[in-house]
Amino acid sequence: MSGSASRYLDTTGNPTLGIGVCDRCQTKRPLGFLMQDPNAPGLRVCRDKSEGCRDDYDPYRLPMRPPDRVQLPFNRPDTPLDTPPQFNDMLRDG
Repeated sequence: MSGSASRYLDTTGNPTLGIGVCDRCQTKRPLGFLMQDPNAPGLRVCRDKSEGCRDDYDPYRLPMRPPDRVQLPFNRPDTPLDTPPQFNDMLRDG
């Protein structure tokens, strides 16, 4: 339903008799056909997505996704593998 700024709108049968103007395309529509813009809640835009007035959510305004949990399939020990265990104790003690 493409709107016009100069035509008569019949609002019988709609939930409200009010008429509003789309903030993007500047056309008259019944208030039931307007919705808040997801990115700028102060704007009232056409509900029908085919009109092109309604934007999708801006990904930069959404909360950041949680960081990835990166774990190795195995853990390497902190001590070198080529030295005997008693030698490692002597190195730690100084």
